Amino acid sequence: MEKEKNIEIHETAFLTSTLRSLNEDLSQDYFAKLWRNPKSDIWIEKYLDRVSSEEINIHCLRNRYFLDTIKKLVDDNNVEVLINFGCGFSMYPFLLDERLVHIEIDKPEIIDYKKSKLTDWQNSDTLPKRNIHFIAVDFSEDYKHDLLTQIFSIKNNKPCFILIEGVLFFLDREETDKLFDFFDTIQKPGDFIGSVSFQDTLKESLAFRKLLDLLNQIVSNTKESDYQTIEDDYYRSQPAYQLIDHQDYFSLSAKYGNVIKLNKEEILNENFYLLKKSN
Repeated sequence: MEKEKNIEIHETAFLTSTLRSLNEDLSQDYFAKLWRNPKSDIWIEKYLDRVSSEEINIHCLRNRYFLDTIKKLVDDNNVEVLINFGCGFSMYPFLLDERLVHIEIDKPEIIDYKKSKLTDWQNSDTLPKRNIHFIAVDFSEDYKHDLLTQIFSIKNNKPCFILIEGVLFFLDREETDKLFDFFDTIQKPGDFIGSVSFQDTLKESLAFRKLLDLLNQIVSNTKESDYQTIEDDYYRSQPAYQLIDHQDYFSLSAKYGNVIKLNKEEILNENFYLLKKSN
């Protein structure tokens, strides 16, 4: 996470929520617009112009895929706790069944701001009340023992879904391995992981070169190797998990009737994975 430290919060944490708000019919997120503000709108306009206008519907379909997936698992009584690693300003707690327990995990500055804003919106009846537990984590320190203790105190023995969006791109492989080992410690057989990542072909695309150019303007000395791509085999080879679904922007566009306007070369094609713990 070190390479993000020079980016202001409004430039990163607001990005996904703002994009999700720009096509509510597709994202089914009717609360993301609460995070919009003039400063973030200027940043979004620049991002869409400089990187890819397709990013709106990519982020909307990401939200829609996990929202629909988790809804079904909750309806089937397979999930009672949603643990969102790197939760940012996502609004899943207010889009899902009120019975669900939510554990929101992110850096202290994100958690402090999000908790304050959600409290204000709930007190004014802008948002419904939900069972949300916030955990602030300094990822630069050895956080795992304390975090595990906090999670178990909330989760108990309930079946859970771990969601990790927009995080793995900024980690290296060793950090990712340790994170999945940590997930294995948290979960029991029958629990789920939802993960987002890019494949190796991303770095050959025009859209990625544009993204790198933009990142070089807001993060000093960033280069292609700073950003992680992950192939399908990584998920298939997880010893304690079975890969049960894999989608990407193109397959979800076909499923939800989204019309893709740009060429593949101009798209940051996200891949979405659903894993189930088998042992």
